[in-house]
Amino acid sequence: MNPAISKCPICGSDLNIVQLHCRHCDTTIEGHFDFNHGPFGALTPEQMSFLLTFIRCEGRFTRMEEEMKLSYPTLRNRLSEVIRALGFEPSKDDTPPAPARPSADDRRRILDELSQGIITADQARRLLQGLDADAQS
Repeated sequence: MNPAISKCPICGSDLNIVQLHCRHCDTTIEGHFDFNHGPFGALTPEQMSFLLTFIRCEGRFTRMEEEMKLSYPTLRNRLSEVIRALGFEPSKDDTPPAPARPSADDRRRILDELSQGIITADQARRLLQGLDADAQS
């Protein structure tokens, strides 16, 4: 079954539901009915998919980065789009974006350098947290 659309694909006007039908008992009800999509009815399928992933990942962008193969700024922009589509304005937080976390290969290299004494524990910690790309000596 196809999902109901709420806008006319020709002119973009709101559509009205005028008939409801039960497939089980073959009952048909005619009249004028409102769409009741709730607050998420305004979201595009892509925005709804993003929102479901956000919920599944418990709002953790690091998990979403891995699952969706998207960068933190891209995920943040998509969240802002969803927030706007729901009728809100995203906060204009002046905090810097989360630091980029090293890849799995970079983490292994950092830990190898730590075990060989090439870098200190503090340097390794900062590198693993993505805080200081210049922490290596």
